[in-house]
Amino acid sequence: MMMGREDPRQPEQADEKVSAVDSWLYDGHGLVRRETQWVIEERPVTLFVNEREIVTLLCAGHHLEELAVGFAYAEGFLDSVEDLLNLRVDMEGGRVLLEVRSDTSLSEKLLHKRTISSGCGKGTLFYHALDALLAQPSESALRIPAEAVCRHVGDLNALSQTYKRTHGVHNCALADGRRIVVFRDDIGRHNAVDMLVGHALLRKMPLDDKLLVTTGRLTSEIIIKVAKVGIPMVVSRNTATTLAIALAEQLNITLIGYARAGKFTLYTGKERIS
Repeated sequence: MMMGREDPRQPEQADEKVSAVDSWLYDGHGLVRRETQWVIEERPVTLFVNEREIVTLLCAGHHLEELAVGFAYAEGFLDSVEDLLNLRVDMEGGRVLLEVRSDTSLSEKLLHKRTISSGCGKGTLFYHALDALLAQPSESALRIPAEAVCRHVGDLNALSQTYKRTHGVHNCALADGRRIVVFRDDIGRHNAVDMLVGHALLRKMPLDDKLLVTTGRLTSEIIIKVAKVGIPMVVSRNTATTLAIALAEQLNITLIGYARAGKFTLYTGKERIS
């Protein structure tokens, strides 16, 4: 069910995929009234690369081209957007079919064929040699004022209409220090990040001058994912893990957590904050 209308003055946003369901409100004493509740949709979408089934992603079902390209790039199935020969979305069959020029044998061997969770329990990335090869230390010269970091977090919250309606999605955005340039949401924080990466790759948008703003936990998986595409800074309303902090330090990524109410905690990369 499509709801809402995109404001052309706002950064490009995710399509809202929500549905109305009947529910009962319990107030501690009994079921007191029936009401309509907005919930986020969840769909399995299977990714095929060169006619081989690779993985089934559980997602909200929007911006599937971006999701597929971002995931394929992060997992090594796509070396660059120039290697993408064809991309087709089969909504009825729940499939996205990629045809690529890249040699996918190593990535397929490492990934195998598995069903990925929404990313809130077990993540989408496993530690293997390909991660170490693709995740290189950032050399970005990005510098951002501290107040701009706080402003981006506030803007992310303002754009999160699906979250306000359902409380069932993670929100992510790419920003350039002045404004948010693209916004995506999904039931899984990994999916939302992959959509942003796919969006940038398909439009040949540089990422070494962008920061990722998210509501999700800052885990090692997210750090590896952004390092692979050259994003030098990650900001979240949420906390960071010890491994995420260690990896961010190693990969020269500025890591900021607990960004809310005009304050934040800076874990690594102090030199990028002016």
